[in-house]
Amino acid sequence: MKLFRFGHVLLAAILAAPAASAQKVDYDHQEAWKAMHDSAQSPIDIESARAKPADALEQQGIRLLRMRSALEAVDNGHAVEVEVKGPEAVIRGRHFVMQQFHFHVESEHTLNGKHAPLEGHFVFKATDGRLAVIAVMYREGATNALASKLLEAIGKGSKAELPATDISTLLPNSRAYYHYLGSLTTPPLTENVEWYVLKDPVALSSAQLDEFRRHYPHNNRQIQPLNDRPVTAYPGPRKSS
Repeated sequence: MKLFRFGHVLLAAILAAPAASAQKVDYDHQEAWKAMHDSAQSPIDIESARAKPADALEQQGIRLLRMRSALEAVDNGHAVEVEVKGPEAVIRGRHFVMQQFHFHVESEHTLNGKHAPLEGHFVFKATDGRLAVIAVMYREGATNALASKLLEAIGKGSKAELPATDISTLLPNSRAYYHYLGSLTTPPLTENVEWYVLKDPVALSSAQLDEFRRHYPHNNRQIQPLNDRPVTAYPGPRKSS
């Protein structure tokens, strides 16, 4: 019975991303959102002091591969989303392919109760259908060249193509993260999603953050109960001496 339930959840996860993009998501009435299961939902508040160290005997690293990709920026009705083809990742020893990335204002996850101005979700899928999301927090600072290109493109219409670009400029150099099992943050809120919330933020200018807010001033889901789920902390690979 457990194997059947897990397979059913994976099938739902495979279908979840396009389903969520195809419908309007009403962030002002989140109480109406219904999940098939609701004990392991996202986002959560991450309490850094309570996160457990990752198991040193298991593979924990994240490697991003072939991050240069042609991009298609899309206003999907509830977020600025960017479709990609080619980028891959090896996450804890397993292979994933990036499907898309998108942005939430303000951040969906909180760290010790505090929101970041913006959060990016880089969505990956494995061959068995399992989903993994790398979350990146953005803070106010220097201008990010790729963010400028995306905002300029989406400002001209609901869909725009961009030439091959290095996506890694939207992610921090460090691969230190907090990890837990959660869900999609838009309906159908499918669970069994692996979350990797990167510890280091990436800078965007004040004007860029304002432009994201102009598109969607409030498209973040409310914090969900942790329900005794473990949250682990990985400090990133050790530097060789």
